[in-house]
Amino acid sequence: MEEDEKLSHFEQAILPHMDAAYNLARWLARNEQDAQDVVQDAYLRAFRFFGGYRGGSSRAWLLKIVRNTFYTWAQQNRMQHMSEPFDEHLHVVESDDASPETVLVKKADGQLVRRVLEELPIEFRETLVMRELEGMSYKEIADIADIPLGTVMSRLARGRKELQKRLMEIMEKET
Repeated sequence: MEEDEKLSHFEQAILPHMDAAYNLARWLARNEQDAQDVVQDAYLRAFRFFGGYRGGSSRAWLLKIVRNTFYTWAQQNRMQHMSEPFDEHLHVVESDDASPETVLVKKADGQLVRRVLEELPIEFRETLVMRELEGMSYKEIADIADIPLGTVMSRLARGRKELQKRLMEIMEKET
């Protein structure tokens, strides 16, 4: 593939997903400048390896590169406390029969939800962002994060439950 042709195909397939790439990087890095750096590096990597792209969802392919670039960047910058240790006893998933989560999130202020989401452990935050904000399927998330489908479902359930718990605690303090 000639360089001009490669650039043209890259622009058509990958550039439309720049907002999604930045959104994921922003949630992972929790910092605008760092997110911009991660996205810039991810786009350079995506272009470099675009010859290996074999079709499928270009958005999922790019977001996987963004995610991997972030983790590489974080490791190089020695980010501490990216992930809280998982305690099975603290993160018990209960039934969502009455769906109080839905009611709570609808009542809660959007900025409050974003602030609490930003405080979640990274494995919950990234999964929730990809599913709830980017609208990705469980399979796409599993492919991007390189984790089993069951782990995606588990992280979503636990992340939603933790988000709900933290929002309820804040709202109870305010009332």
